Amino acid sequence: MRNDLSFIIDSRLALYEHQSTYNPNLPLRFLMYTANLYSNMTKDRNLYGSRPVRVPAPGFVIFYNGLPEQPNRQIIKLSDVYEVQDKEISLELKAVMLNINRGHNERLMDKCKTLKDYSIYVDKVREYTKSMQLEDAVEKAITECIENDILAEFLRNNRTEAKNVSIFEYDEEKHMRQTKEEGREEGREEGRKEVARINQLNKLLALQNRTADIVKAASDREWQEKLFKEFGL
Repeated sequence: MRNDLSFIIDSRLALYEHQSTYNPNLPLRFLMYTANLYSNMTKDRNLYGSRPVRVPAPGFVIFYNGLPEQPNRQIIKLSDVYEVQDKEISLELKAVMLNINRGHNERLMDKCKTLKDYSIYVDKVREYTKSMQLEDAVEKAITECIENDILAEFLRNNRTEAKNVSIFEYDEEKHMRQTKEEGREEGREEGRKEVARINQLNKLLALQNRTADIVKAASDREWQEKLFKEFGL
């Protein structure tokens, strides 16, 4: 398990993640990453002694550039995924999620040309895929960016790698969206089948004047399953 990027400056530990999909589990992942980093930092130090073992203070940042709309800035908390929401939280972790899609966080983009260039490049790839094959869209985006001094040096020196990674990332993002949509459709289909199954059961019970069983099955899942088996449904 590895985070995308971590480094220490002025006794502060910064952990960065890049996401093309919204992920509420990132604070939990950050906790695991940090525990692993702290474990490595302190493996040769006395954690059982009377003196405090100093560690760098952590900070957590997520760069988001997925298609579903998200605000410029939001805080995602570890406590959001706790099964029990206590008033007093013993362990908390807060991560800042920044939207780096084109048109968002422009002040930040103006201060970091590389991040702004990356945002423009991704936007071009997405725009061109609307009218051409993905490989052609990536190739066109790379060519235009080099011509317009957008990530030019990096793309010029790493063209093949950048192209392959872009195709993989876009395909992965598209696959995840399709998987979610297929899951929703499968859920709807399963729901339709279940309703049809219940209706069939109720008809059979009605033919036998078993009104009490119809009423009981509506609130008792175990009894309903027993009736399904009885009628072979």
